[in-house]
Amino acid sequence: MADYVGSDLRGLRAAQGLGQADMAARLGISVSYLSQLENDLRPLTTPVAARLVEAFPLDWSDRGLAPGRRAVSLAHLLGDPLFDGLDDPKRALKLLERQPALAERIAQLHASWRAMQERRSMDDEALADSAVAGGRLPWERIRDWFHEAGNYIHPLDMAAEALAGELSGDPPREADLLAYLQARHGVTLQEAGEAAGEGILRSFDPGTKRLTLGRALPPETRRFTLANQIALLSFGAIIADIASASKLPSAEERNLLEAGLANYGASALLMPYERFRARARAFRHDIDRLRESFATSFEQTCHRLSTLQRPGALGVPFFFCRVDMAGNITKRHSATRLQFARFGGACPLWIVHEAVAIPDRVLVQLAEMPDGVRYVSMAKGLVKPSGSYARPPRRYAVALGCEAEHAGAFIYADGMDVSGTATPIGGTCRLCPRPDCDQRAFPPTERPIAVDANLRRFVPYRVL
Repeated sequence: MADYVGSDLRGLRAAQGLGQADMAARLGISVSYLSQLENDLRPLTTPVAARLVEAFPLDWSDRGLAPGRRAVSLAHLLGDPLFDGLDDPKRALKLLERQPALAERIAQLHASWRAMQERRSMDDEALADSAVAGGRLPWERIRDWFHEAGNYIHPLDMAAEALAGELSGDPPREADLLAYLQARHGVTLQEAGEAAGEGILRSFDPGTKRLTLGRALPPETRRFTLANQIALLSFGAIIADIASASKLPSAEERNLLEAGLANYGASALLMPYERFRARARAFRHDIDRLRESFATSFEQTCHRLSTLQRPGALGVPFFFCRVDMAGNITKRHSATRLQFARFGGACPLWIVHEAVAIPDRVLVQLAEMPDGVRYVSMAKGLVKPSGSYARPPRRYAVALGCEAEHAGAFIYADGMDVSGTATPIGGTCRLCPRPDCDQRAFPPTERPIAVDANLRRFVPYRVL
C-alpha cells in the first residue's frame, strides 16, 4: 500500500519555517518533486524517508502517523552497524519495501537479537562476578525494571504533568510546593534540629502530617524533596498499582520500586513532560539553561532528559549514568543502543572517569563502541556538600549522551567532527572484544589469551 504524507510534509516544513526550495535542498530532491509529495500526487519512497529521518530525526518521528512509518523504520533498521557491508543498501531498502511481511520479520528478528545481546551481557557480567545467574540483588532488579520499562512510566508521568498545571509558578517555588502540601494534604513543615539524624534528607510522620527537611539541603534538593512528598501522597494509588503489577517476588523489592517511582513522579512534577521537552529542544539540550529554567539540579535535569520516551512525543534518545570516585556506576539508563556494565565500573577510556576528578567542568567526547555505533557524550563532576566537616562530601560525575546521528540537536557536539577520529570504548573489559586496548583491566571472558615470556607490552597478554 502506497504511503502518502502530504499533510505531514507541509506541517513539518511550516514548523521549521522553510520554503519549498530550502526543504527540497535538505532532502536532495527537486522542488517539483517536493510539491508533488506535499499534494499527495506521489507516495513517499524509502530513500526520501531515509533522508527525512536523517535531516529531521525528531520532528519526523513526532508525526507518529501510519504514512511513511514502514519506510522510516526500514531506514533505521538498515542503519544499524550490524548491516554494514551491504553492497547496495539503497537496493536492499527497495527490496524490503516491496516485501512488507519479510521486512516485518527481519525487524522482529533484529529486535530479538538486540534483546538477546543485552541479556547475554547481564548474564556474562553476573557469572564473571561469581554471582548466580538470575540471582540479582534487589537493587539491581529495580534498575533492570526501570530499564525494561524504557525509563518512562506513562500513567505516573501523565498524572504528574496534570498536577503541575495546578501549581502556581513556572517553575513553582518552594513556597508554592509547601502551599499545595498544606492545602491538599494538611502537611506542615519543620526544619531539622541540631539533634536530627545525620544524613537525613526527609522525614515524614503520617500521624501528625509533619514533614522535616534536612538542614544542609541546597535549594534544588529541597524542591525535589518536597515534590517527592507530593508524589507519595498524590500518586500513592498509581504507584501502588504499578508496584503490584510488577510481579516482583519480595516486599523489599516492591518497596524499592515504590521509592523509585516516587522519585520519578517528583521529577515529572518539577519538569512536566511537554513543557520540558519543548524547552529542551529549543535550548538544544543545554543542561545549564534547562536547570535554570526549571530550578532543578544538573543531575536531576540530565536524568529527566533520559526519560523522554512518550509514544508520539519522543525526545532525543539519551543514555544517562552516574559514576562515583571508585568508578562504580551507581545510576544508569540508556534509551540508546549503548548498554552499561551491569556490575562494577565502566570503560576507563570513557570521559566520565576524568570528570569525577575535575568537578564543575564539562568534558565532551566522541566515542565508538565495538559494534561501530558512535556516541557524543558530555560529563561533569559534581560535589554534594554534607553540611559537616566530619562527614566527607559526596563526589561523583554524571554523563549524558546520544548517538552521533542526533549531534545536531545536542549543543555539546558543536564544533565536533562526528565522522572524525573517535575514542574506542567498550561496555566493560570482561565483555569488550577489542584485542589491542592498552587500558584493559581484565581479559574478555570468551576470548583466549596468549602470554609470551620474551615479549612485554602494556598489557601482559595478547587477546586471540
